[in-house]
Amino acid sequence: MASSSSLFPSLPLFLLALASLPMASAHDHSSSHIEEGQATSADPIDTTLWIHIFVQMLAWGVIFPLGMVLGIVKSRWHVPVQVAGTALAILGYALGHMHGGREFLHSNVHSKFASPISLALFAQILMGIYLKLHLEKGINGKIRRFVKIGHGVVGKALPVLAWTQMLFGGITTLGFCQGEHVGQCLAHFIMGSAFIAYGILLTLLLLVGQLWLKRTGRSQEFFDSAVIAAWGMVNTFTEHRWGTAWVKNDWQHTTMGIVWWCAGLAGVWLSRDRDGRPQRNFIPGFVILITGWAMSAHPQELMISAETHKMFGYTLMAAGLTRIIEVSFVLRDRPGVSDDGRETNSFQYVPVFLLYASGFLFMGATEEQMSLVASSGMDHVAYILILYSLAFLLFLFVNALISVYDRNSAPALPNKDVANGRLGPRLNGNVPVRGAQEFELEGLMSDDEDESGRRPRDDDNLNSPSTVGKNSDGIAR
Repeated sequence: MASSSSLFPSLPLFLLALASLPMASAHDHSSSHIEEGQATSADPIDTTLWIHIFVQMLAWGVIFPLGMVLGIVKSRWHVPVQVAGTALAILGYALGHMHGGREFLHSNVHSKFASPISLALFAQILMGIYLKLHLEKGINGKIRRFVKIGHGVVGKALPVLAWTQMLFGGITTLGFCQGEHVGQCLAHFIMGSAFIAYGILLTLLLLVGQLWLKRTGRSQEFFDSAVIAAWGMVNTFTEHRWGTAWVKNDWQHTTMGIVWWCAGLAGVWLSRDRDGRPQRNFIPGFVILITGWAMSAHPQELMISAETHKMFGYTLMAAGLTRIIEVSFVLRDRPGVSDDGRETNSFQYVPVFLLYASGFLFMGATEEQMSLVASSGMDHVAYILILYSLAFLLFLFVNALISVYDRNSAPALPNKDVANGRLGPRLNGNVPVRGAQEFELEGLMSDDEDESGRRPRDDDNLNSPSTVGKNSDGIAR
């Protein structure tokens, strides 16, 4: 009987061979039932295609990101989790070629993007197998570090590629974003994804990035303002087709780009105090707030579209306002609640989550989506609540991944003191202490009461050369 160590390399090699199939085969579905000018047929989505959708979401959206985090912390579960994800991804790919029902054009963006993302997965598996073989002699010793870097880069890029492919899958399934709708789809999905990405980055900085930020010698607003300025410059020159008439929302979009780069430059300047030290400021929060106000005032043709855009604007305004409150009043311009970067205030999660919600609201507010929802009989309240639910799920998943990373990478720390089932009040914002009443009563206790209430200790004798052990009994822990 073969040993488990001899069988282990064969499974990744088998998956590697299967992973190469997507690049060697083509989508051979018929498109005879698709009407002229349409991107999909009128047929319903069959069970096989639904299974394909859920299997690929599980593999690319849950298992691969989890495997990425386990790889970063060098967990022994990294390889098994990635093997399971690869097996599901291959199964999902096969199901995508076996479905009946709705037909799609061969030129759809989801099908075209399948080849690059399959190539990335193929390369990732190949590099993972190479690293697992621990070939370190001769030429292998020189190229191994480059393979290791490539494996890490591709592994971290896969969740971003998977997010893009899942968006393409939704667009293709519904036949959206064709012809004159392409520009609007790009604006909504890119900007919405950017808000979600910003929320994810703020979550990372809040929970595990504060010490890294301190080492950079820059405040968080420096990086935020720099990105805002760069994004604003791009928007200033891309939101209007220069040489043509100014139509619809061109004025709003272009001036929004202008205020972004103007405010971003001001934020970069304010990110250092007069002595050159890192300094917090209100600029990024204010830019988010004023962007939300502008978005809430966009004219819309459908009532449900107007309400969705309005809620998006209000959510973004709330994110900006709560960000200003966090920096100015909760943290009082400090980098964080505690010096070690491990303490957080519950209010700090509010602006972060609202960015997730803003992203989903904006991505769900394209003209075609609004027409579909309006025709379904669903009102704007139910639709907005669904989008908020998706935001909560992603917010939960990101926090769970960060928790996996934190628990497997941070050194073990002593438990915090708990009084009556909750953390005690904080001294100067970051040190848990016991209640004031306990300190007052401790000073009023007589020597006799203190001695009778204390268990005898081996070191309680007058000959003890040190009183450190005794004095520590009265220190608040």
